[in-house]
Amino acid sequence: MTAVDELFSVQGQVALVTGGASGLGYAFSSILADAGATVIIADWDEAGLKKAVDSLAESAVAQGRTPPPGGRGGPPLISGRTLDVSDPAAVRALVDDIVDAHGRIDIVFANAGVARGRPPMMPEGWLDDMSMPDYTALIDINLHGVVYTVQAAARHMKRQRSGSIVTTASTAGLRNDPYTPYSYTIAKAAVVNFTKQAAHDLARWGVRVNAIAPGPFKTRLGGKEPTSAAADEMWSAVVPLGRMGDPAEIRGLALLLASAAGSFMTGGIYPIDGGALLQGPSLPPLK
Repeated sequence: MTAVDELFSVQGQVALVTGGASGLGYAFSSILADAGATVIIADWDEAGLKKAVDSLAESAVAQGRTPPPGGRGGPPLISGRTLDVSDPAAVRALVDDIVDAHGRIDIVFANAGVARGRPPMMPEGWLDDMSMPDYTALIDINLHGVVYTVQAAARHMKRQRSGSIVTTASTAGLRNDPYTPYSYTIAKAAVVNFTKQAAHDLARWGVRVNAIAPGPFKTRLGGKEPTSAAADEMWSAVVPLGRMGDPAEIRGLALLLASAAGSFMTGGIYPIDGGALLQGPSLPPLK
């Protein structure tokens, strides 16, 4: 094993990725599986979940990976569970089940998120007209779901006195962003400070907590369809690298934070945005 392999290996570790069936979540799941972890993907999209699990399982077999000791009765290397992260009892039950089956939980990506509502670029996204049902639904998933996931993982990681937790924040949580709804910016800003608070708290038990803050990536966060050409053009105009990110480009940062390579990193918020934070979009003038 080379020094690089040793630093970035998560061989034999047990990882949970919420919202791991598509987009950035799938990128997190895939790099953890490629680096040797046993990966449990949690998602509320049953069809997408099955597709993701099958794909990663096939990749593991192609790489010559075999299930951990325990024979045919042992838990699979890649598995999936349907989950609504806004249900705290369901989140806690899933994490407890993982520990019961595998004996531990080493890595958690609290990633599940949705897009709801309209941004202030549109009149229906202006502060006084925004949809409060959409606001509440997004906060329940993008903020409370992160809190429930980290809380459930912390109970076991404290006992182990080890573990790496990675939350998904956003550059929209680091500054105002007229391209995203109020609910999204509020939730992600809260995730940023929650991550710092949890990192400070859990450091006493050797548990690390960090956040990845993506900028614009080509995912299906806004619905079932890929990023539209109009959205691609809009974001590319305000990203110094001149394009949106590909989810595969987030894999390196994810593995750094999950593995021993990031063993002295906690409480950090790490933007990965093509330089988008270097400049900001302007709202169009009123006519």
